[in-house]
Amino acid sequence: MTDLRIGAIGYGLRGSIARIAHRPGRGAVVAAVADPDPRAREAAAAAFPGARVGADHREVTGAADLDAVLVLTPDHTHADLARAALRAGKPVFVEKPLDITVERCDEILRTAHETGTRLYVGHNMRHMPVVRMMRDLIGRGVIGAVKTVWVRHFVGYGGDWYFKDWHAERRYTTGLLLQKAAHDIDVVHWLSGGYTRDVQAMGDLMVYGDSPHRRAPGEPKTDDWYTKDGHWPPATQRALNPVIDIEDVSLLNMRLDNGVLASYQQCHFTPDYWRNYTVIGDAGRLENFGDGPGSLVKVWNSRRSAYRAEPDETYEIKDGDERGHGGADPLIVDEFLRFVREGGATDTSPVAARMAVAAGYEATASLRAGGVPRQVPRLDPDLVAYFERGQR
Repeated sequence: MTDLRIGAIGYGLRGSIARIAHRPGRGAVVAAVADPDPRAREAAAAAFPGARVGADHREVTGAADLDAVLVLTPDHTHADLARAALRAGKPVFVEKPLDITVERCDEILRTAHETGTRLYVGHNMRHMPVVRMMRDLIGRGVIGAVKTVWVRHFVGYGGDWYFKDWHAERRYTTGLLLQKAAHDIDVVHWLSGGYTRDVQAMGDLMVYGDSPHRRAPGEPKTDDWYTKDGHWPPATQRALNPVIDIEDVSLLNMRLDNGVLASYQQCHFTPDYWRNYTVIGDAGRLENFGDGPGSLVKVWNSRRSAYRAEPDETYEIKDGDERGHGGADPLIVDEFLRFVREGGATDTSPVAARMAVAAGYEATASLRAGGVPRQVPRLDPDLVAYFERGQR
């Protein structure tokens, strides 16, 4: 099998996707990388010997010898870069979220439709073993029909990951109810079998906004911006981004188009990092404990009772690893490379990616308007039909 020649735009925080895709002699090779940061270019040259490495993204989007493009840049650049590659006829992998506004997401989908070029969005949580197990159990009817989903997201490393660089600024992310929550909103949609129609949210900048320990404008992040043990408590954080105008805690209520009610809570100053899904049907409930190897999905569905810690059924996650979201990143890369070669249906969905962004975008607008309910705009039915046909 001849290796696909892959181009990567961006070699920063998500450069790991390019490294996973680089498998010379086994189906794909990263042949070109573009990044404006000289340090990133130096790292890319070391990671991909023989690849063309430059600063201009047009060296990737306009290269005739590439078979596909990975867009791994900051979120607000996704639409422009993805559309350039799509117009050049190159299948595109866009790192989540699709972009930071509904309008820009729709521009990407319309361009893919108009050009007939394949579009893939890296919503990797659909490939996490714990999410797939929950979906399988729901599909088998072990809790009956899904009626409500509750998600709690404790972002213990939030100060390190989201408040020390561009993530902390609205102009680059809209907010963390979009940037961070798009993953979880997508999973809620996938488990529930519907898309969010109405949102209402509240939130605030409670902790990091008061910190005086900011970098000067233009000053790069420190080498120790992230450590394995984190910086605890949050007040010990130093060298935060010069501008912080996003929320560090948020609460979201959603009504889906199939009647399911869902809630999502996100906090960036907890001592621990984990996410918990509780899915309640009309004949039971299930809940995850952990999301990597060794984590559990527990089901209560046999009888009524007072509180009981022991469930009726327990399922252990034995597959996966700690690389890239519990082993999900290699799986989305596998799916993308297969999609480039063969086309057809994928477990990730550009429509679903757009709907997750749309819910997060309108939720952020609700939050900043004092919790006023908002409706999520629908997507053009012709685009929905096109992507549901596998982009044929």
